[in-house]
Amino acid sequence: MPDLQYALQKLRRAQQGLLLAADAVDATDWNTPSQANSWSAAHLIAHLCQVERSVLGCADRVIRKTALHVPYLQRLHVPFLVVEKRLIRRKSPIPIDAELLHDKEAMLAELGSVRGRTLSFLDETRGRDLSVYYWPHPFLGKLNFYNWFTFIAVHQIRHTKQLVEIAKNLPKRVVPSQK
Repeated sequence: MPDLQYALQKLRRAQQGLLLAADAVDATDWNTPSQANSWSAAHLIAHLCQVERSVLGCADRVIRKTALHVPYLQRLHVPFLVVEKRLIRRKSPIPIDAELLHDKEAMLAELGSVRGRTLSFLDETRGRDLSVYYWPHPFLGKLNFYNWFTFIAVHQIRHTKQLVEIAKNLPKRVVPSQK
């Protein structure tokens, strides 16, 4: 079962991997989908920011209340490996907020800011055992506090793979040679 240290390590590795993948998308192609009816790199980063903010907000609200007992069988959830490996592709239940779509530099800075708030929140709650707090994920089942922050990381890893696909499938620009 993931704990705080595991979640923190996974969050750091996921962020590093995503930023490396983002380097492959030129700033001029940031808002360009690689295929019709698909996301651009900007859509993907906006989605990641929205999801992480949502989890952080929910976690902050949930831990202010008394934890409810969750029976053992209800604590079982779909393994994170399914998310991370993209074994099942799902459409997000959260529509992209168009107000979040900006240029590459601004969006990556915002993603860094959101992650900074997440890490600060985890540091502030470090002294408490929050594994007794559960709330449902729309596809995976009930996740505890630490599972949720591990989910943020595996969700980001999943979308890093999508970002690599976007970069690979963007139309190649032909640059005339200079003579």
